[in-house]
Amino acid sequence: MLVLLAYATEVCRKEHGHLALSLISSSRGIGLIVGPAIGGYLAQPADKYPDIFSVNSIFGRFPYFLPCLSISLLAVVALVACFWLPETLHIHTEDTILDNSTEDVEQTISDTNAEQNGGGCLSLFTNWALMSAITVYCIFSLQDVAYAEVFSLWAVSDRKYGGLSFSSQDVGSVLSISGLLLLIYQILIYPSVAKSIDPITLVRTVALLTVPLLSSYPFMPALSGFILQLAVNCASFLKNSFSVTTMTVFSIFINDAVSQDLRASANGLSITLMSIFKTIAPAVAGVIFSWAQKRQTALFLPGDHLVFFTLNVLAIIGLTFTFRPFYTRSCRTKH
Repeated sequence: MLVLLAYATEVCRKEHGHLALSLISSSRGIGLIVGPAIGGYLAQPADKYPDIFSVNSIFGRFPYFLPCLSISLLAVVALVACFWLPETLHIHTEDTILDNSTEDVEQTISDTNAEQNGGGCLSLFTNWALMSAITVYCIFSLQDVAYAEVFSLWAVSDRKYGGLSFSSQDVGSVLSISGLLLLIYQILIYPSVAKSIDPITLVRTVALLTVPLLSSYPFMPALSGFILQLAVNCASFLKNSFSVTTMTVFSIFINDAVSQDLRASANGLSITLMSIFKTIAPAVAGVIFSWAQKRQTALFLPGDHLVFFTLNVLAIIGLTFTFRPFYTRSCRTKH
């Protein structure tokens, strides 16, 4: 994903950066529509569609083969589409129409980045604007993946354990609806919001809003019927839109913190560190969720209250790291 985000910053001029990156992030929204639908509706096809798939067929003997096959075919299509992507290392001649004052500012920024990046790839580790952006990015990525792990486990767990007793199809439907709404948000709403609100202020706002949102999850099992479906769908959409907003903003910060010749290295470094955090997240989330199931009658943070409290702690830590002295903004991202 970050490779595509770096690609978008190179094929578009700066004034179109937010729109380009939001469109790239919208692919995640499409994935949230298609992915859950594939998993929810194509898993165990012999049981769900006995008229089409025989119990004795390969789809009956391997109940999860069909969704895995579908995902593999989508990956092949994406691989073939990559051959049509053009080279991006070029200069937009339209940028020369900027007025003199703007040219002077851009020249100053270029000179500053040239000094910061003069040491090559090793200079990335001394570029605090880059490293602080990657640090916050990793923290929010950890929280996002942990939430994704917990949400499905929480939704399918029994109500006596604080869950919703959803089926795999119910979870797939919720995530698909959230993905569709997220796609609309990324295309129609986010670009306008990003232009009207300072990016770091936007991140801090959604981080603060995440806390009461996640705190409401443990109380949802008390609901039922349409009210429950509405609450879960709205909460899922809001949480995913908050996450995508944060990821998009910090992708811009990461790419703006270095000159063009170091963007590939900067994104490679951020992907490596982010992958480490994303690897840890499911294991940590699973352990905490399992522990929470055993303390349903605890006086402090009983059951799933502990799980979502932990997610809120990560959100608060991420919010704290958006302030000085932990975070330093690149001159390119300052208004």
